[in-house]
This record gives sequence, structure tokens and C-alpha cells, in this order.
Amino acid sequence: MTSLATRYSSLATPRTISVAAIQTAYGQDMQANIDKTVALVREAAARGAQVILPSELFQGPYFCVTQEEHWFTSAYPWREHPAVVRMQAVAKELGVAIPVSIYEKEGPHYFNSMVMVDADGEALGVYRKSHIPDGPGYQEKYYFRPGDTGFKVWNTRFGCIGVGICWDQWYPEAARAMALQGADVLMYPTAIGTEPQDADLDTALPWRRAMQGHAVSNAMPVIASNRIGHETLTETGQTFYGHSFIADHRGDLVESLTEEEGVLVHTFDLDFLDQYRAAWGFFRDRRPELYGALATGRPA
Repeated sequence: MTSLATRYSSLATPRTISVAAIQTAYGQDMQANIDKTVALVREAAARGAQVILPSELFQGPYFCVTQEEHWFTSAYPWREHPAVVRMQAVAKELGVAIPVSIYEKEGPHYFNSMVMVDADGEALGVYRKSHIPDGPGYQEKYYFRPGDTGFKVWNTRFGCIGVGICWDQWYPEAARAMALQGADVLMYPTAIGTEPQDADLDTALPWRRAMQGHAVSNAMPVIASNRIGHETLTETGQTFYGHSFIADHRGDLVESLTEEEGVLVHTFDLDFLDQYRAAWGFFRDRRPELYGALATGRPA
């Protein structure tokens, strides 16, 4: 039987989580992209990171700039995807957790998905991107079905992690759903950059501010990993603007990049965050009985 002294001693030990965001450019070669990501995961782990976030669909170029059927051959069942299999081995070796963004094939269905790999190398399951964009340069509805998993959180060795994928990050409902399920931090792998229809449209700062708002409203850190570089799958190409960041519970940027390759690492005190979140009362004072309009497609 555990003594009271032992119990109080363990309670006095602060619970912390060290998170990382990876930002880099990717090319056409899947194996080279996976190898590059592994090297950056190793760098993050060497700096103390425990949960390490690569960007969206890091195993290849962002192919959704056009509609070309040959890209369907780059999808795999999630348990067999080369990126998942490789990251499982790396996660187990380094003792880190890795949200792995992939192009998933399930029977005749295709999804933009994330597989959470825990620190023992176990794949905890799959989340399928809920919000699928469709516009110039981001023609994802051709390639992906809307996700059917619902929003999910993952109880990893280091804490409870909520993960949305790219377009999900603009929706406060998604962030709140993960927070209500007990997330300690929110993570968003991303591929976003120039808008082909409007050369003057720069979304980098609004993109950040939307997620900083999730951090404030849910009183929890937010980590976003975007890719960088100019990709030439079309004549004009697409430039990804990076600006990956880690925001704290107040929405303040505690780590950030602009358009350079790099790894961001930051440590948070989970016990402090629990107390801070409770003190603000955002979840205590919710009035879900008044939020019916949020659950209808076209409120009256």
C-alpha cells in the first residue's frame, strides 16, 4: 500500500510536457522526405522534445494544387503507410510521441489523416481531417472524403494531445471539441502558402491569429507546423510560407519561425495550466443549451 508521504511526494512533482514543431521544405521523393523528417525529429528529441509535430503530408509535395488521378497511388492503409511504419520505429527508439500526417486509403475511400504514434512505437489510432477545403491551389475535395472519426484526443505517455489538420485549425468548434475531451495541448500539422488567384493575399498572420485565439479561449498551448519552399507541380508553382509557432495558454508566441527551416521546442507546466484553465472558468461557465445554432447547417 502506498504511503501518504509517497503519494504527496509524487503529487508535488510538476507534470511538464516538452513539445516541438518541425518546419522544412519537401520534394518529390517519399523516402527522402521521410528521412529528412526523421533527422529533424532526432534534432528535436536531442533538445528535450517529447511530442514532436511534423507538417501536413510531409512525405511528399502538396499535390492538391491540381486534380491529377495518379496521386491516388500515393495513399496507403494507415497501419501500412511508410511514414507511419518508419516513425513508429523512431518514436520507440527515441521515446517520443509523433503525430504522423498521411494520405490514407481505406478500401475505396481516401482521407487526409493523422496517426498518433506514442513513445513506445504503438500507433494509437487515426484521425481523419474533418474540414476539407476546395479552392484555387487547395483542391482537396478531389482527393479526400470528409473525415468520419470525429475530433479526437490522444492519451500519450506525456499528456493528452488534441490534433487537427490544416483547415481544421480555422474552426473554433474543432479546438473546443478537443479541449472538452481533455486535451492538454492542441497541435495542427499544416500545408498553407500563396493563393494562386490573388498574389496580394497573404494569410500568414491571420492563420497564426486564428490559432492564437484557440489558445486564449481554451487556456492551452497551441503548436502549428507548416512547410516552406516553392513547389512546382503547376506552371506558376506554390510557395509555402512557414511561420510555424508555439503559443502559450495566453496566445502569446513563445517560439516562432518565419520562412526558414528549423525546429521549435518549448516546455509547459501541465499542473499550472490545469489551475490556470480552472481559474478562468471558460468551461465552468459554458451554456451548451444555448448553442443549438452551432449544430445546424443553416440556423433560422
